[in-house]
Amino acid sequence: MVARRWFQASAVSQKKKDDDNNGSGKKKPTKSNEEKKDEKKDETKEAKSEGSHGRRTIRRSEGEQAAGVKSGQPESDPLSQLKRAVGVTDYGDGQQSFIPDNYPNVMMLPITRRPLFPSLYKSIQVQDPQVIGALKELVERGEPYVATFMLKDDDKDVDTIKSMDEVHEVGVFSRIMSIYVSPNPEDKHLTVALYPWRRVRMKRILDGKAAKTGKALAEPDAKESSSVSADAVATNDSAASSDSGAAEKVLESISSEYEFTALEVENVKDEPYDAKDRTISATMSEIVSVLREITQMNPMFREQIQHFASAQVSKAVFENPSKLADFAAALSGGSPEELQSILSDLNVGTRLEKALVVLKKELMNAQLQNKISKDVEAKISKRQRDFYLMEQLKGIKRELGLESDGKDKLIEQFKAKALALAMPDEVKKVFDEEVGKLAHLEPAASEFNVTRNYLDWLTQLPWGRFSAEDYDLPRARVVLDEDHYGLEDVKQRILEFIAVGKLRGAVQGKILCFVGPPGVGKTSIGKSIARALGREFYRFSVGGLTDVAEVKGHRRTYVGAMPGKVVQALKRVQTENPLLLIDEIDKLGRGHQGDPASALLELLDPEQNNAFLDHYMDVPVDLSRVLFVCTANVTDTIPGPLLDRMEIIRLSGYLADEKLSIAQKYLAPQAKEAAGLEGASVSLSDEAVDALVRSYCRESGVRNLKKHIEKIFRKAALKIIESGVAVPVPVSAEKTDAAETTDGAEKAEAAETADKPEATTETEKKPADASVLAQRMTVPDSYSLEVSASELKGYVGPPVFDSDRLYDTTPAGVVMGLAWTSMGGSALYIESVVEATVNNSDNESSAHGRLHTTGQLGDVMKESSTLAYTFVRSLMVRRDPTNQFFGRHIIHLHVPEGATPKDGPSAGVTMATALLSLALNRPIRPDVAMTGELTLTGRVLKIGGLKEKTIAARRSGVRRILFPKANVADWEELPANVKEGIEGFPIEWYEQIPPLVGLE
Repeated sequence: MVARRWFQASAVSQKKKDDDNNGSGKKKPTKSNEEKKDEKKDETKEAKSEGSHGRRTIRRSEGEQAAGVKSGQPESDPLSQLKRAVGVTDYGDGQQSFIPDNYPNVMMLPITRRPLFPSLYKSIQVQDPQVIGALKELVERGEPYVATFMLKDDDKDVDTIKSMDEVHEVGVFSRIMSIYVSPNPEDKHLTVALYPWRRVRMKRILDGKAAKTGKALAEPDAKESSSVSADAVATNDSAASSDSGAAEKVLESISSEYEFTALEVENVKDEPYDAKDRTISATMSEIVSVLREITQMNPMFREQIQHFASAQVSKAVFENPSKLADFAAALSGGSPEELQSILSDLNVGTRLEKALVVLKKELMNAQLQNKISKDVEAKISKRQRDFYLMEQLKGIKRELGLESDGKDKLIEQFKAKALALAMPDEVKKVFDEEVGKLAHLEPAASEFNVTRNYLDWLTQLPWGRFSAEDYDLPRARVVLDEDHYGLEDVKQRILEFIAVGKLRGAVQGKILCFVGPPGVGKTSIGKSIARALGREFYRFSVGGLTDVAEVKGHRRTYVGAMPGKVVQALKRVQTENPLLLIDEIDKLGRGHQGDPASALLELLDPEQNNAFLDHYMDVPVDLSRVLFVCTANVTDTIPGPLLDRMEIIRLSGYLADEKLSIAQKYLAPQAKEAAGLEGASVSLSDEAVDALVRSYCRESGVRNLKKHIEKIFRKAALKIIESGVAVPVPVSAEKTDAAETTDGAEKAEAAETADKPEATTETEKKPADASVLAQRMTVPDSYSLEVSASELKGYVGPPVFDSDRLYDTTPAGVVMGLAWTSMGGSALYIESVVEATVNNSDNESSAHGRLHTTGQLGDVMKESSTLAYTFVRSLMVRRDPTNQFFGRHIIHLHVPEGATPKDGPSAGVTMATALLSLALNRPIRPDVAMTGELTLTGRVLKIGGLKEKTIAARRSGVRRILFPKANVADWEELPANVKEGIEGFPIEWYEQIPPLVGLE
C-alpha cells in the first residue's frame, strides 16, 4: 500500500507537469545535452539535501530517461499516459537503473517449495508482524530491496531464519514492486510483489549489531542506459556515495525497531560460454519446441507464456540462453530440489539441460493429462449419446403405451438401493436378471407384483453391512453384572467368547444354548450379551412351530409367500452380524408341513450357514457371523443332531440368599418405579423378602418372586392414595417453560384449525387432557412405609408353603430323595408302610409278600421301585436270613404330590433305603437326602442335575447328601456358596449307605 501510494504520487506529479506544459499552448523546445547535464547536477544537489526523497527522484528521472521519456516532453502514446496515470511504470531496458549492481547487506525473506528466478515476477506472503513492519519501512524509506532464499524444509513456513543451514546457498536479489494489505482485519498477512533481478550467494547472517555497523551497502550502478552521458554517470557516482550513507542509516534504523533476518550477500555470475555453441543452440531449440508442444496441450501453460511475453523484459529471452533456462524452469512443475539445482547452476549449458529435463517431464504430464481428458470426454459423449437414445426410446414406448413412468421410477429406485449395498456377485447377477424381467413386464401382470416384492426384499437385506464389535472385557463384565446377579459360570463363558474374538479380530458366529428352569434369566442374558458386544438384538420363538416355511421361507410361487424368520430378522436389524435369540427350541412341533427341527440343522451348523439358502430368496445368505443363542428348559426333547450343533450352557436355579440379593438389587427397585413410588420411602425388609422366598416362591427362578413384589408395591400405592398422604408434584421452572411452549404450540395449532369446526372440539379438549396428565402425585419425605414379614399376609395372602420340609422328623419307612424337573431341583419324599400281613403259618416257605406303588409314577420309576424291592429283599436275606418281613407283609410305597407326574431312575437308592428303614423299623437321620440309580446288584449309577438337586436340598435344610461316585466331578464344580454347610458323600455301592443314614 505504501509503495503503491508512492508510485501514484510520482505519477500524479509527472502528470501535473505534463498538464502544465500542454495548457500553455506552446511546445517547449527540446533541450540540449549540456542543459540536461546542468539539470541533472541540480537534481543531484537537491538529492543530497533532501536525503532519501532526493534519491527516489534521481532514480525516477533515470528510469524515465532510460525508458525514453524526456523531461518536459509529454508522451503522445495514450497507453503510456494511462500507465503513468495509474502508477504503472514500464521498465524495459531501463529496469537496471532501478536496481543497484552491488547491494551486499540486504533484508532476507525465506520462501518455500519453489525458488524465484531472475526477470520473472512473483508474489509471496509474509505473516510475521515484525517482518511486515520492516518491509513497509524499506518501501517507505526508498530502499525496496530484499534477497529471497528457498528453505530446505518444505513443511517449514517462517519469515526469519536462525541459521544459514535452513536455506539454500544461492538465491535471488529482488526489488519490491508493491505491497498489499488485505482489507479483512482477520487476515494478518502481507502480500509482496517482487521482481527478481540477479542471483546472489549468501555469505553470512548479520545480527543486530552487524546490521547497524555494516559497511558494504548499496553501491551505484556500474552501467547506465545509452541515453545517459558520462557527466550523468559521474553525477550518479557522487549521489551513490550519499546513498550508501543513507542506506546504512535506513538499515540501522529499521533493525533497531523490527526483528528480521539481514544477510551479507555477493553477486554470482554465469560462467563464460559461447553463445554460438552448437550444443547450447540445439538445447535452446529443443526447449522452444517443447514449450510450443506444451502450449498446444495445456491452455493454462499457454496463458502463462502469453502473460510473460507481453512484458517488455521478455524481448530477448528466447535469444539469451541463461534467461531461457530460467524461464523454462519457472514455468515447469519440477520438484523443489530440481528447481533449486537449476538456480544454483552457473554453467549455462548444464542449466539448459536441467531445464530441458524438467520441461520434458512437464510435457509428459501434459500428454497424460490430455489423454485422460480425451478418454473422459469420449466416455461422457458415449453416455450422453446413450442417454439421448434411451430418452427417445422411452418417449416412443410411452407414446405406444408400452411403458409407464411409474415403472421406470420403480426400477431406478431399486437400482439406487442396490448401488448402496455390497451385494455378492451371485446376488448381483440375480438382481440384474430380475430387474430386466421387471422392465419387460406390464404392471397389470400378476408376475409384476411377485417380481417387485422379491426385488424389494433383495434390496432391503443388509448386504455388506456390519455393526462395530466391542471387545472391551471390563465393560462387558460391567454390563453382565448390571443385568444379572450370580451366574458366574455363564458370565465366564461369555467373557471367554469375547476374548477369543478380540484375539482374532472378529467374533465368528456361534450357537449357544442356555438350558435351565423358567425365570432364571435365559432370555435376558441373551440381551446382555448383545449389549456387551455392541450387536443388534432380535428374538423370535419357535415354541409350537410346525411349519418348515417359518424357518426357510415359502416358495415364491405361493400367494402371500415371504422369507423365513432369519431373513426377516436381518431385514429388521439391518446388519449381517446381529445376535439372534431362538427361544423355546425344546418345544418345536412337527406337523404335515415338515419337521422344523430338521430345517434348523442347516441354520445352526457353522459349517453350512455361510451359504444359507432361503426358499423365497433363492440366493445364498451368509450367516457365519451371526451369533445364535437358543434357550430351552430341558434337552430331552431336542433332537440329537440339533443338540450336537449347539454348545450347552446350563443355568441352575437360585438359592435363597441369591434370591434375596436379586430382589433387593433388581426386582424391588423396578417394581417400585413401575408403581409410581420412585423416590418414596417405601421398602421391603430383608425378613419380608426371605419370607417371600421360603413361604411363597420356592421355584428355581425369580419370575414368581417378581410378581409377588410387584403386587406388594401396588398394594402400598393403593394404601398411600387412599390415606391421602400423596401431594401434587410442585411445578419447577423448567416444567413451566416446557408447559408454556406446549401451550403455545397448541394455540398455534388451534389458530390454524379455527376454520374447521370438527377440529375445534379436539383443540379445546387438549389443554384439559394435558393438565390431567401433568397432575402427578408424590409421597412426602416425612412418610415412611416398610413392609415386614408379619404384614405379608395382608399384601400377598396366606403362605403357600407352611414349612420347608414335609417331615421335621422322618418316621421309619420315609426317606427324602432329590428330583430334577424343568422347574429346577426339588425335594421328593418316598413313603412306605405295611399294608397287610400274609398269614400262612402252616407253610412258611410258601409265604410271600408283594409291593404296591402309587403317586402317578412313570414306567421307568415303577421299574425302579420293583428293582429296589427285589434288591432290599436279597439284602435282608444276606444279612439276616431269619428276617421274613418282606415275605409276610404287603408293602405300599407312595410318592407324595400325586397330581404331579414323576419318572426317572434316580430315585432307586431312595426307594431301597425307605424299604430297608421300614423292614428294620428304624427311622433315618432327618437331615439326609440322597439320589442315584440303583442296579440289581447294588451298584449306584450316575445321575444328572446334581447342582439343581443340591440347591433344592439346601433349600430344605439338608446337611448331608449322598450321590453316585460317578458325579464327583459335578460336585467339585459346584460353587462354594451352594455347598456351604452340606456334606457330600459319593456312593459306589449301596452297602455304603446304611451306615451313613443310621441303619447299621
